[in-house]
Amino acid sequence: LPSPAPPRNRPRGAHAAARAAAMSAPVAMSATTTRASSSSLCASVTSPTTSVLRSKLRSSTFRPATPAALRVSYPTSSSTMSGATTPRRSSRRAASRGGPGAVRALRNFDYPEAILFDCDGVLCETERDGHRITFNMTFKEYGLDHEWDVEQYGELLKIGGGKERMTAYFNTCADKEPFASMYPHDDAARADFIKAMHLRKTDLFLEIVQAGELPLRPGVRRLVQEAFANGAKVAVCSTSNEKAVQGIVRTMLPEFADRIPVFAGDMVAKKKPSPDIYNLAATTLEVNPARCVVIEDTRIGLLAGKAAGMRVCVTKSIYSEDEDFTSADAVFDCIGDEGSENFSFNDLTTPGAFWINPPLPVDEHGNWYKSGGEK
Repeated sequence: LPSPAPPRNRPRGAHAAARAAAMSAPVAMSATTTRASSSSLCASVTSPTTSVLRSKLRSSTFRPATPAALRVSYPTSSSTMSGATTPRRSSRRAASRGGPGAVRALRNFDYPEAILFDCDGVLCETERDGHRITFNMTFKEYGLDHEWDVEQYGELLKIGGGKERMTAYFNTCADKEPFASMYPHDDAARADFIKAMHLRKTDLFLEIVQAGELPLRPGVRRLVQEAFANGAKVAVCSTSNEKAVQGIVRTMLPEFADRIPVFAGDMVAKKKPSPDIYNLAATTLEVNPARCVVIEDTRIGLLAGKAAGMRVCVTKSIYSEDEDFTSADAVFDCIGDEGSENFSFNDLTTPGAFWINPPLPVDEHGNWYKSGGEK
């Protein structure tokens, strides 16, 4: 608002009172912008915390590609200054002379460039009543005397990848088939047998998915819609078989399936908790890892996303409720459908509701992550 010039005969202090009254008037703001500041308020902000935050925001390399210059009015108090950008000098001079008080400011927060979903336990609760059941069906078809109960399978989920999970388990009972006499040696024949079993298990799993027995978890479809509506990319990054993940996406999200690439299975040499699958996704999608938000449900997935230098939101699943998610950027029971949502796309900005600064690639101890575990 313009600052009225004080009359020559106005009593001392009256001008300050009039200016305060003018500045206390309601100010219309766009919901997608932050408030800009006037010269006089800029000069009055001396808080070290505010100065550091503003300095970091100005120096961020993660600005929007095409920021829009927006005209905004004076804030109502100096408490709104923490995210404001510095007005242009011409505006500061105009304000000091009592001229127009509007200033031009750039948006100083960034939306995610991509939302990267894990599959099992994130898109839907597949592990207990999907994968576990079809592993056991496969064992039975092959004449193997093994059956994974709910608790045992929960422990096995700490191993990423179905083939890797079966191999690790069979090694713990090598006195029983198939490792006792059928495939006693760790060679190509054993690897081919495990691969064949896993392919059969995938076919059985897809039958369950296509039958509609595994519904989407709350909020998944809503968040996908919001991401696309805001120009972000969406992908699924999983350690599961690519065919199985593709089947879930096509069956559960058919209206978006042709826009959601899948990075899964053996596309990378190292599976989660290695960041390889998320690095591949960022490279392929041509997005900045620091502007990707990962949705995971397990600790190994959390570690993979953090090691890739991405933000990670955890939505706990049946098997992961008691896992350690200390290093997660945010933890929820689920994403949440409209009306009961725990977060939305607009909450995932940098800075935003859950974090201020862009992330760095770190390991589970918060140390700089390097491939091969080097510090």
